[in-house]
Amino acid sequence: MRKLNLFLKRLFDILGSLIGLIILSPLFVVISILIKATSNGPVFFMQERLGKGGKTFNIVKFRTMVVNAEKIGDGIKIKSENDDRITKTGRFLRATSLDELPQLWNVLKGDMSLVGPRPPVPYHPYNGYENYPEWAKKRFLMRPGITGLAQVTVRNAASWDERIHIDNNYIDKFNLCLDIRILFKTVMKIFKKENIYLTKNNT
Repeated sequence: MRKLNLFLKRLFDILGSLIGLIILSPLFVVISILIKATSNGPVFFMQERLGKGGKTFNIVKFRTMVVNAEKIGDGIKIKSENDDRITKTGRFLRATSLDELPQLWNVLKGDMSLVGPRPPVPYHPYNGYENYPEWAKKRFLMRPGITGLAQVTVRNAASWDERIHIDNNYIDKFNLCLDIRILFKTVMKIFKKENIYLTKNNT
């Protein structure tokens, strides 16, 4: 049954991402124009992330921060919407999660899934896949997702280890119906701003 669910999940990913890219193409154009009109730099932001099995891939997002933001201020941490590295358009895109839409291309390519554990950068929260504790490596058994169980429950209001436990729970309980529920909850979350940014207790 799990193999069937995984097959259907990939089929759902291909159809969903392809249809999404086609339908949302006018919105992509509008967002691209706004990004270029309000800040200097490229429309898209690409960053190396850890995917299934700990393999790296380049994730694609709409750029929401100034160029080289990771090397300025708090680095990869974004503690509030008042972070001055976030662009004017970027603030809106992050609040509505519209910056994540280009990842539909990652899904279509097979790097990601619509639903799954969020892909971390290679150097955080652990420095390299090989340095993850064995219990935490479980989250890499499936393709990372644009959204996931942690995103619709705690979002960024919990530490990475807490989110990894939630991701592992998703891996254990995975089925296509669960994915559909998570996608539905994700749409509902777009209209709420809680837990978008890190709390001061996060690392």
